[in-house]
Amino acid sequence: MLEGRRFWFVGIGGAGMSALALVAKAWGAEVGGSDRAHSSYVERLQEAGISVTVGHDAANVPEGAEVIVSSAIAADNPEAAGREVKGRGELLAELVELRPSIVVGGAHGKTTTAGMIAFCLDRLGNDPSFLIGGEIAQLGGNARAGGGWLVAEGDESDRSLELLRPEIAVLTNVELDHHATFASEEEVRELFEDWLAAAPAHVRGEDLEPVALELGVAGEHNRRNAATALAALELAGIGRAEAERVLPEFRGAGRRFQQRGEAHGVRVFDDYGHHPTEVAATLEAARSAANGGRLLVLFQPHLYSRTRHLAAPLARALSAADVVAVTQVYGAREEPVEGVDGKLIVDSLAAERPGMSVAWMPELEDAARFLARRARPGDLVVTIGAGDVERAAPLIVRELG
Repeated sequence: MLEGRRFWFVGIGGAGMSALALVAKAWGAEVGGSDRAHSSYVERLQEAGISVTVGHDAANVPEGAEVIVSSAIAADNPEAAGREVKGRGELLAELVELRPSIVVGGAHGKTTTAGMIAFCLDRLGNDPSFLIGGEIAQLGGNARAGGGWLVAEGDESDRSLELLRPEIAVLTNVELDHHATFASEEEVRELFEDWLAAAPAHVRGEDLEPVALELGVAGEHNRRNAATALAALELAGIGRAEAERVLPEFRGAGRRFQQRGEAHGVRVFDDYGHHPTEVAATLEAARSAANGGRLLVLFQPHLYSRTRHLAAPLARALSAADVVAVTQVYGAREEPVEGVDGKLIVDSLAAERPGMSVAWMPELEDAARFLARRARPGDLVVTIGAGDVERAAPLIVRELG
């Protein structure tokens, strides 16, 4: 379907870009790319026969290649500067039009809901293609090129969601999460409403009751994700009874309250949550899983814009824990902002719960040691954030001995 096309992905090692690269190659394109560092996604790309260069240089780009960039790539990147480039969302829009497609959008729960849909389609013999923003271990990764429905996530952070025209549009929920893109929640809602209106069929997760099924993933939020997935599957022609039979086998996506280890009676989990609503949902599930043990949290704020606007709500969400260490902001695509750092959250948390054990630990390594030294048998430790905080979980396990 993409025979004769040549793509060069700048920032190919991320979840979204690597998924696009894998499917594009499987559908006949010549694919290569670069990233600033090695990652597990890069290893998978190389295993699939995709050449990946570590480091960015204008000389990397093959002659005649279409250059694909994500919103995380700066305009002055040497592989993008002075060239005609396509955004990640533009290429995804092309792929969505090539197959009957289900696209999941929304502020929270996209990866899990898309994973649930793809998992059920796979187990029921549909052989789906999928491009998902996280690892679905039961499906072999974050992407696949199959012969059935195409399941993908849509991204509102750069407004590229509005480019996608699937047969079935799925909206999990609406909340303001990207303050550098949207001025208000009403503006976000308007984008989602226009997108839903353009689809032949759609699902609104906010209108659905949580399922009563016993699921393989914890938390009330996942019961809502499951209800949304089941409704989308019905629109795709999958009987509800069939889907309900296999959905409880779904074990979740990577970095979504994922257990990373255990030592001396202390369990360590990792989660991608970065918005107050997500953090609160994760800690609710963690508190239940702790079975009376204490809940210790390492939180890495994500983006300066989000931290500036949401420091107090993030503190309220984190106040559900017993011990919290907050690190420096993971800026990702944003430049540092004077006066905006993780200490804003620490100060808000100290005011929210006076006397709570809370620490400002700018470096991940220090925060990992701080929590490991305070954990005792029966406690549960969770590392939370959308940056490189996943590095902390193995550090904590090692420190626990």
